[in-house]
Amino acid sequence: MSHLNKVVPLADLAKILDKHRKENKKIIHCHGVFDLLHIGHIRHFTAARALGDILVVTITPDRYVDKGPHRPAFTETRRAEAIASMNMVDLVAINEWPTAEETLRLLRPDIFVKGAEFKNTASDVTGKIGREERVVQEIGARIEFTEDIVFSSSSLINRYLKTFPEDVERYLSLFRKRHVIDELMALLDRMSELKVLVIGDTILDDYHYCNVIGKSSKDPILVMQYQSNDLFAGGVLAVANHLAGFAGEVQLVSVLGEMDRQEDFVRENLLPAVRPLFWTQPGAPTLTKRRFIEGYSLNKLFEVYVMDGSGLPQDKDSEVKAWLEENAPKYDVVLAADFGHGTISQETVRTLEKHARFLAVNTQANAGNRGFHTISRYKRADYVCLAEHEIRLEMRDLKGSVYDMVHHLADKLGCTKFALTRGRNGCLIRSDEGDTVEVPAFAQSVVDRVGAGDAFFAVTSLAVAQGVGDEVTGFLGSAVGCLAVEIVGNRKSIDKLSLKKYITSVMK
Repeated sequence: MSHLNKVVPLADLAKILDKHRKENKKIIHCHGVFDLLHIGHIRHFTAARALGDILVVTITPDRYVDKGPHRPAFTETRRAEAIASMNMVDLVAINEWPTAEETLRLLRPDIFVKGAEFKNTASDVTGKIGREERVVQEIGARIEFTEDIVFSSSSLINRYLKTFPEDVERYLSLFRKRHVIDELMALLDRMSELKVLVIGDTILDDYHYCNVIGKSSKDPILVMQYQSNDLFAGGVLAVANHLAGFAGEVQLVSVLGEMDRQEDFVRENLLPAVRPLFWTQPGAPTLTKRRFIEGYSLNKLFEVYVMDGSGLPQDKDSEVKAWLEENAPKYDVVLAADFGHGTISQETVRTLEKHARFLAVNTQANAGNRGFHTISRYKRADYVCLAEHEIRLEMRDLKGSVYDMVHHLADKLGCTKFALTRGRNGCLIRSDEGDTVEVPAFAQSVVDRVGAGDAFFAVTSLAVAQGVGDEVTGFLGSAVGCLAVEIVGNRKSIDKLSLKKYITSVMK
């Protein structure tokens, strides 16, 4: 049989195995990504084949490979072809699900074989192996573990198939020498001990995807054909969801409009760990930023803000102040996700400065606050996270040294740490001792930059609150930013598991 004929659709594989089962053939099943075929895989398949009569291998499809950036290195068809070329393998199929659970139920092998590295299910942060073991018991099969040398495809890819630019590869090589995976995993796990309060502006990101069809015949305007739309929970809602993926408790404080309130949508799109508390701005809509986007390239064409940035009336703002005075001291970390649209008044700023045990601040410059909203409205913060254009706006300096600006503002605010995000140029972290660390950007493919800064701010705030070093803080921020720019809008938040997988992939 030609090795290409060994690759069959999953449904056909189930039928073929039924025939072998009637002939009392013992069926062995291996499953995995098998991204870079190596001697460890070859010995694994050889040992598995010795356990029975028919060896079938199913591989994780490209869309479900979650091993970090630039993975899989080889497409599902190439991976299937490589495995099929080995004599000990009888049949190969590309899976239809993220894990082998449903595949096991469909194929019903006699023995499911995993490598020795999966024997300790407690070390599996995804929980997939434990679930697969339960399905193996359910179908009356047994699980076996092959004992032989173990190689990591991620490690081999990082060593021999360079996926990052040279400067990033150099940085990661040095970082791996100074830090280990277990250290980073323990740090992320400790975040679950933190109680977090986040306050800021609710923003609904309304994406309208369009096809550009040309210029109007009567007016000098662009004409687009509507395709579809998405509504995302943005602004402080996105920050809260990112925090909920790491922290133990997240209290959200924000403002919704009286008109077109959208409260049901907002609550439905907050993660269960987020506990929301909303005040209502009379006569105002819930802030919506409507973006019109070319559907193929995802390039943004223009935006429409539906907003009233005047903020809460005095009596309601006093209620927020009173609530914060009583409750802010109860939290380990307080984040001000200040988009400048009225939720955080000047009185609220003073209250946060006075009562937050650890105050992290991000003041965002955008079209809706027209350059009037900068970090100088705060007199004190423990951690500040700004983008480069925001610090230049604050300092009214277009071409000066950002290092000097960071040092000046960090000293002025008394920051434990100050983070400056610089897009494709990575980030800069400054400690209260005056030291600075630069970390390059890890992202190589940018789908949408919206929300990346919010994810960076959320996760690095939790790191800084725990006293994490500058280099690790910057590394975590760049890793989170890389994950965030691969997502359209705020379609999903960054969580601990996805960040752990990313870190594992680049640290091996």
